[in-house]
Amino acid sequence: MDKPVSLSVKDYIIRKMAVKMMVPEKTIDAIVSHQFQSALEAMRKNKSVEISGFGKFYFNTPKAKKTMEKMLVQREFLRAHLTNPELSEKKKAVSAIKVQGLTEAIEALKPMIDETDTDLRGVEEQVDSPSQAQRAD
Repeated sequence: MDKPVSLSVKDYIIRKMAVKMMVPEKTIDAIVSHQFQSALEAMRKNKSVEISGFGKFYFNTPKAKKTMEKMLVQREFLRAHLTNPELSEKKKAVSAIKVQGLTEAIEALKPMIDETDTDLRGVEEQVDSPSQAQRAD
């Protein structure tokens, strides 16, 4: 059974699992949505998420910064483009929607690029050596 064009991949998987497992679609949808929400929260909090059987995924801060810069440039270009009096109403509407989408994407990416967070992968807590412990006495 091929995926219908009218269904998203998520909806198709949910429908297929519901039929195969004889479980209501709402139940499968709630479980899938919860899992993706949990993974998103883990990614935001720890900048990484591990999915059993798939591996560990890390948030790439340098790449996110480059993407942010590109989105900011695009948004400013579109905003300047909107001020063009020769622009048709249809093109203005399309540009306004693109500006809104870029603004939402920028706002979603900002907390992930926070400069105060540092990447602690591979950093282990240091234990006091015996010589340091003796000096404290």
